[in-house]
Amino acid sequence: MKTKTNIYRNILFLAVLIGAFLSNATADAIMYLDITSPDFRKVPFAVPYFVDKNRTDAFFSKKDRDMAALLSKALEFHGFISVVAPEKYSGRQDTDWVNLGVDYTITTQYEITSGKITFEFRLVNIDEGRMVIGKRYKGPLDRRDTMVLRFCDEVIYHLTGERGISQSQIVFTSETEEFKEVFIADVLGENIRQITRHKGLTVSPKFSPDGKLVAYTSYHPGNPNLYVTNLEQGRITRAISRRPGLNLAPAWSPDGKTMVITLSKDGNPDLYLINTRGDILDRLTQKAGINVSPTFSPDGKYIAFVSDRSGSPQIYIMDMQTRGVRRITFQGNDNTEPSWSPKGDWIAYSGLHESRYQIFTIRPDGGQPVQLTWYRDDHESPSWSPDGRQIVFTRRHNNDRDISAVFRNGTGFRTLFKLEGHQASPEWSARITR
Repeated sequence: MKTKTNIYRNILFLAVLIGAFLSNATADAIMYLDITSPDFRKVPFAVPYFVDKNRTDAFFSKKDRDMAALLSKALEFHGFISVVAPEKYSGRQDTDWVNLGVDYTITTQYEITSGKITFEFRLVNIDEGRMVIGKRYKGPLDRRDTMVLRFCDEVIYHLTGERGISQSQIVFTSETEEFKEVFIADVLGENIRQITRHKGLTVSPKFSPDGKLVAYTSYHPGNPNLYVTNLEQGRITRAISRRPGLNLAPAWSPDGKTMVITLSKDGNPDLYLINTRGDILDRLTQKAGINVSPTFSPDGKYIAFVSDRSGSPQIYIMDMQTRGVRRITFQGNDNTEPSWSPKGDWIAYSGLHESRYQIFTIRPDGGQPVQLTWYRDDHESPSWSPDGRQIVFTRRHNNDRDISAVFRNGTGFRTLFKLEGHQASPEWSARITR
């Protein structure tokens, strides 16, 4: 009898624990914003100037304003947040936020000691009158902006359930004097740096899945060879493929162990599967027209590529297991440069429409394409953001080329950053944690 009583007590105790857990889970559940809804309005934020805890006066330094401006820029970059200009309330953290009409505010204090900076970030829901995120970061002064962007991505995660992309990067080509080299920029354009110095023609840069390597084709030795540069190990560059003819347009597999490239060593430009040492593992196409511009599906089971086997450049899908091929574009007679979205639900590409190249998206199983750009310019080389909400591409305007972007629904067209000369062939990295 005593044993049964103990069993009943244990069962009752376990039931109470489970009930308490479920109760807490429900209380702490987050209702993520549906930013894909057609009637969604931007969320109004306030980001007052940062406050130096070691200062005793009421003045804000340029550093205080600059850090708040960086956080505001990163938040608005995601497309569904609008930040009230701090000049409207003097940038003060003790503002009447209700009368200002904002839903959220971020207040930040920091302290610099012994060459290190410590941040205290707070995201406050004004309607509920409570802090919903509080983070404390500490690191070297030269990582100040990184910590600011890190908190931005935390805020995006709280609102959408998906981490932000403000720490991602874009690799692209840019002409320097008579040469075209590879450059990398932080997605906000804050840190643009040159990667290659071949003093020749360099094309088609592609990030590895982990963002540590960049593969590209360079014509500097006289033949278009394939190279890989390690961004973490002193930018060490090694040749992957030097076969006669084209060694072009690498597409990394999602696991980073293989690539699909175009080789013309046997005359016809065909797709080949190679490993990261450059060894050929398989030939994927066999003299069925010109075959270029491969891109992997996120699960690695398929590639999309361009072939003119039907008489004009069109986009095809290949099953990497069966090698079966099917065509998915039928509208227009010039559809090129496919890019598979990170969630696998769309393929972006550049299509000729009314004598101009525009950015389109199409489902992997085909169907009616969706046109995203309409300006009387050429729009080429699309690449998806790691959250699948934006597309970066080359805009060709008169004799100029720059790096522009648009949101998945076709809104928010803008130039991301501008350098001297011409920029082209952008590739968006996966999320980067620094």
